[in-house]
Amino acid sequence: MTFLDVLCVGETMAVVTPARSESLSEADECLLGFGGAESNVAAHLAEFGYRTGWASRVGQDPFGDRITDGLAARGVDVNFVTRDGTCPTGVYFKEPDLGHGATTLYYRAGSAASRMAPADSDAWSLEQTGWVHTSGINAALSASCSALAEHLLVHAQAKGFRVSFDVNYRPALWNVDVAGPRLQKLADRATVVLVGLDEAETLWGCTTAEAVAALLPSPRHLVVKDAATEAVEFVREKNQTERVYRVPAHQVEVVEPVGAGDAFAAGYLAGLLRGDKPEDRLALGHSFAAWTLGTRADFRPGHGTRPRIYEHGNHQAALS
Repeated sequence: MTFLDVLCVGETMAVVTPARSESLSEADECLLGFGGAESNVAAHLAEFGYRTGWASRVGQDPFGDRITDGLAARGVDVNFVTRDGTCPTGVYFKEPDLGHGATTLYYRAGSAASRMAPADSDAWSLEQTGWVHTSGINAALSASCSALAEHLLVHAQAKGFRVSFDVNYRPALWNVDVAGPRLQKLADRATVVLVGLDEAETLWGCTTAEAVAALLPSPRHLVVKDAATEAVEFVREKNQTERVYRVPAHQVEVVEPVGAGDAFAAGYLAGLLRGDKPEDRLALGHSFAAWTLGTRADFRPGHGTRPRIYEHGNHQAALS
């Protein structure tokens, strides 16, 4: 089996959106695509030159075909995906921003991905990867998915591979009273944590990046994103010291914000994996996010930056 730089774990769904800038209730033509936080990260990293895989469950249906075929075409290894003949692939509908913000309608209850459980990871050959990426969305899908997220983090500590965790709080999936303590517990076990300051305030009452850092003292790398203002990284050293780095966000014209967080995560992880300095990996995250903000798609291929990865030529750069 080919060694993977990163294995991304989580649900991906079919996406239906109007072909033109009009509401779903008025649209005569729609486009069919797919999207999911973790697979978005895998696709961005693959475009950048990393060997990535995506682990999940999809239905034995045309939506599952479209997702697996589409990700494979983008260079993502989909051999870790289970096709479930008893449950459907999840679907969501995106209504474009017509002046009141974009709207997303989810139809994912009882999806194949919601049946993921710790036992699924037995078939993923985790020894063939040095890094696993997942998010709080996966933890919100079901009790078994939440158990899987914790299993991955505990297994990582025992076996020595690294886990990055994007908090990705989704109010439509679970109540903040449940999500807050659960996501705090999961995040504090990860090697790398990415969280938006706005969601940190909703979940934990944190209004500054420093307050988030105090709440999550364990991750080796903690990145707090303050929307269009800046991203802050806290790097915890082995001697218990902490260094802080801040990089302003790019000022761009926003077509649609959906998917920008996943793009930032991929850019940041790409820089971290190849050994970039903190300021450079934060800047790379901002750049990935800026590309995605300029499109209605969750993933924007062909951004022309792949050669940069080979300038360094170190896919397995150790964390200093």
